[in-house]
Amino acid sequence: MTEPAGGTPSGIPDGIPADLFTAFDAYERAILANDLDALDAAFAPGSETLRADAAGLLVGHDAISAFRSLRGGVGARTIERLEYRPLGPDVALLVAVSRYAAGGTGIQTQVWQRLDGRWLITAAHVTPRTPAMDRSIWRNVGEPLWQGAWQGPLAGLTVAVKDLFALTGYRIGAGNPTHLNSARAETTTAPALTDLLRAGASVRGIARTDEFAYSIAGDNVHYGTPPNVALPGALPGGSSSGVASAVAAGHADIGLATDTAGSIRVPASYQGLWGLRTTHGLVPRQGVLPLAQSFDTVGWLTRDGATLQRVADWCLSYDGSASTESVYGESDEDLPWRFLVPDEILDAADPATRAAFDALLVRLAASDHPPRLARVSLGDLDEYYEPFRTVQGAEAWRNHSAWLREHPGAVGPAVAERFRIASEVTAEAEASARDRLEPLREHVAQLVRDAVLLLPTVPGPAPARTGDPAAVDRTRQATLRMTTPAAVAGVPAVSVPLLTVPSPLGAAPVGVCLVSRAGTDIALVRTARRLAALVPPRLNDAHSHEGHPLS
Repeated sequence: MTEPAGGTPSGIPDGIPADLFTAFDAYERAILANDLDALDAAFAPGSETLRADAAGLLVGHDAISAFRSLRGGVGARTIERLEYRPLGPDVALLVAVSRYAAGGTGIQTQVWQRLDGRWLITAAHVTPRTPAMDRSIWRNVGEPLWQGAWQGPLAGLTVAVKDLFALTGYRIGAGNPTHLNSARAETTTAPALTDLLRAGASVRGIARTDEFAYSIAGDNVHYGTPPNVALPGALPGGSSSGVASAVAAGHADIGLATDTAGSIRVPASYQGLWGLRTTHGLVPRQGVLPLAQSFDTVGWLTRDGATLQRVADWCLSYDGSASTESVYGESDEDLPWRFLVPDEILDAADPATRAAFDALLVRLAASDHPPRLARVSLGDLDEYYEPFRTVQGAEAWRNHSAWLREHPGAVGPAVAERFRIASEVTAEAEASARDRLEPLREHVAQLVRDAVLLLPTVPGPAPARTGDPAAVDRTRQATLRMTTPAAVAGVPAVSVPLLTVPSPLGAAPVGVCLVSRAGTDIALVRTARRLAALVPPRLNDAHSHEGHPLS
């Protein structure tokens, strides 16, 4: 079939109304030119319009428009085939096969409706050409990229490795192309990764990270922002963004990641995953590019609690780890079936998250094996956040200042600003901040001595990728206020996908976080699984909370 200049077929399908074909042709020309105004005008206004692709479903004209503003244009293509089927008066189905100049084909399926005399798209599904890999998720990927042992407790599982871990023969990129180009290939593999390989897991690939892991949003100005698989159009959460997206999308079974101030827990919450931040210092950090050693930890993301338990049982045991300097851990019976809910964390949560969390507590109290529940005061969250940020900044600057000076302008604006602020931390300010953190660390340790903290992981759903940068930064800081207490105390924290709350982009996951005393990581995962079995996730029904167990 031949094509005119616009890329649509010159052979018009039999029976198609001329004005419908004209509208389709105009849409195709607009998408090739990335004419956002024309594309917005082609879709029906209102909250009922639909668009879907492999990344998920977008509902409403505004959500579709926001997605399109970030996507960029499509590659040069022509319409190889167009099929028309009338569905009723002034309603039609169009199915088009696109052939791309760079190779490959795609399919777009559209429902058009004549509204107020104009043909508009009311529903669309796009099947793009098959990509070699999603470069916003992966830096390197293979089948596998690195084969683990052929037998073991994790045999058959695949790992997405955050681009901070050493893997023999590969460079550490740290989410920055200049750093990748200037780095040397690693001669050894990080022990935390070696433990997984010894158990039979294989490396699926090296996954993207926010630059130098100095963010929790999940965006990356160099490689693009990985998709939020659970909430299309939203930020994925970071800094373990690519790892979380890979696991959520089913590209890998295990995400090997780091958590300094929430970089495992936040993407776990945003994408409906299980995520464990381990006790500080329990899993070795050799071969891991640091951000702030006083708080950096290694941990894992999985789609289910059973897999996370398998990973923790192996990597934190004498038998499994060749390097972990700890006993196997305590059984679930050794953690008391008693939860403390911090008032300050609940006060920091969004109203919808608070309502969903309260509903979960009601269900937990009414379960067959209810735990003891009580409120507790954690203290002013700013008292944790401010000194934490000071110490984190001082260490981040010591770790990376030489490279940053040698490569001016190499990092994105947001991360560059954080490093600028970090560069101004004085030795006196750092020493004062460390002194302020010590009693806070002891306070958290006292709270979890004979109980487990139970709290929303983050304030609310993942922000939209198109959100106002200032608003996104406010969400970032509010999130850090909730996540830093566990980091300050150096204790384990696991995020479990138990809440679903409304958001402008649709129903969104929000995690519930359990925090326990140092060294009880394995027991904590078991306790989290016990909790999840009692109150499986469900949509928030916004019912009243009479009989609230903590009221």
